[in-house]
Amino acid sequence: MTLQLAVGARSDVGMVRSGNEDNFFAEADARRGVFIVADGMGGHAAGEVASEMAVQIISRHLLGLSSVLEPEAADRVELALHEANRGIHERMLAEADKRGMGTTASVLMLSDNRYLIGQVGDSRIYLLRNGTLQQLTKDHSYVQEQVDAGLLTPEQARHHPYGNVITRSVGASADVAVDIFEGEMFPGDIFLVASDGLTGMVDDRRLQQLLLARSGPGRIVDACIAEANGRGGVDNITAIIVQVTEIGTGSINA
Repeated sequence: MTLQLAVGARSDVGMVRSGNEDNFFAEADARRGVFIVADGMGGHAAGEVASEMAVQIISRHLLGLSSVLEPEAADRVELALHEANRGIHERMLAEADKRGMGTTASVLMLSDNRYLIGQVGDSRIYLLRNGTLQQLTKDHSYVQEQVDAGLLTPEQARHHPYGNVITRSVGASADVAVDIFEGEMFPGDIFLVASDGLTGMVDDRRLQQLLLARSGPGRIVDACIAEANGRGGVDNITAIIVQVTEIGTGSINA
């Protein structure tokens, strides 16, 4: 089965930070697409190191996976995140100036007519389908736990002073729990993978409007980043947009 994807991806330092601790990876061919966003944390640029390590380790593990329909595909995604966790954690223990470093990691794989997601942290993956925007991932954050417990409304959570406190990250501890999500994919679907520098500044209703624009993915990414910067740009901003233009039944010659 063949796949035609249109992809736009960019990272921006924002309006406040002096360095960029976000990293991303985006690669697509006629078989499948692999997309990763990692938002690092830690002093002395350690967050940048953590997010770069996560992207490198995860992509290295997943580029050999040709289809999410393979029996071990979900296990491979989970293993890739565990390997990134191990590598980052070991480096954190070995280097004094890397203490406390870690990163989010949101991984999206597309092939055939399916999507497969691995998630740690609060970088998000959304799906726009038939004009409706749905958040596919669930934040591992303090405010999300408060929302789940009925102690905060989603609107209160957006403006909470602890909104950037995450409860799960890659590399901060010896092990990490990975969330896996799977589902069907259709022509016309649009996926957004983003750090909280975008989703923390731009609400879902406005994101939906931006994704509905009749533009290429690169221009929509630029519009998303401009919107976040226009609202203050208090964090690094990273966005990958993937438009599913065609899912074919033809075979691919090796």
